[in-house]
Amino acid sequence: MYDAIIVGGGPAGLSAALILGRCLRSVLVCDAGHPRNASSHALHAYLTREGISPLDFLQTARDELKKFEKVSIAQCEVTKATRRDDQFEVTLLDGRIFQSRKLLLATGVVDVIPKIHGIMDFFGKSIFNCPYCDGWEVRHQKLAVYGKAHRGLKLAKSLKTWSNDILLCTDGASGLSKEDCEVLERNNIQLVDHKIIRLEGDDGRLKKIIFENGDVSEREAMFFNTESYIRSRLLEQFECNFSEEDGVERGKYEKTEIPGLYVAGNILREVQLVIVAAAEGAQAAFGINSALAKEDLN
Repeated sequence: MYDAIIVGGGPAGLSAALILGRCLRSVLVCDAGHPRNASSHALHAYLTREGISPLDFLQTARDELKKFEKVSIAQCEVTKATRRDDQFEVTLLDGRIFQSRKLLLATGVVDVIPKIHGIMDFFGKSIFNCPYCDGWEVRHQKLAVYGKAHRGLKLAKSLKTWSNDILLCTDGASGLSKEDCEVLERNNIQLVDHKIIRLEGDDGRLKKIIFENGDVSEREAMFFNTESYIRSRLLEQFECNFSEEDGVERGKYEKTEIPGLYVAGNILREVQLVIVAAAEGAQAAFGINSALAKEDLN
């Protein structure tokens, strides 16, 4: 019986494991090994870790956990989680079953990559989904935005922080109103609603966007705003109040309405930066340890 099982070995989960390990708690981290930022060449906006490889960041975190003898990591997906008699039971893909007093879900989200020919040649190098993570590296450059309706409009407006040369590509009918188009015009944001045929460039650096009508736009980077979905379906097994758009409802220290169940990281759907996910994991760990300490007192 573990004090806590953490599902998800990203910044949120590992941060929680560090705090709980320092509290002498027995912890099992279950990680399927599919980090959201695996395609990125560098992690940004994390104080003291600016520019580190995302995979190196995770390995460093795991190495730091090794000195805490009560913290262990299982490199396997959790397929089932249940709660009964004030404890949790998780089943791994390989059939192993573990129990714990508390459960933290920090499984993250999965981005829906636009279906554009050639996009994976540039993803993480000159095509991104977070301007706060990668906008500075392409500041003052010719930027493209991929997104329909208000998703595209919102991202295009936000990117004016980093560049005055913004092209909004809706890859077909824009879904924008007359008022939306007037906003784009006032802010000198170009709009192209032709279908995108392909992307061109060299060594991961975007150079051109080729449109169905034959037009070609020279761009140096692209940001997209498409849907993302919560990676794990474990929340559904607990019937938590959550939505793909708004995330999980929770209270103080990331505690859900299910007794003993906590959440952290990008499944909360708030500021989706690595440093914030790590902080949310720390908050959840504080809540978990406080609850355990209260239960242990006579």
